[in-house]
Amino acid sequence: MERRDERELREELVTLRGEHRKLDCEIAALEGDASADQLLIKRLKKKKLVLKDRITQIEDKLLPDIIA
Repeated sequence: MERRDERELREELVTLRGEHRKLDCEIAALEGDASADQLLIKRLKKKKLVLKDRITQIEDKLLPDIIA
């Protein structure tokens, strides 16, 4: 992997982690509200899961498994 590609992946990883944390806080705030829209919470959780999957993909590219 080229240095530039690796740097771009690391920058994307930082951005995605930030978005993931933001969604986590937003979901927690909505779940604390009894009148919160459950459909919105479900959509945010799904978006958070998609972000987590992408984060995992990038981490796998940056830190490939080493077979011992």
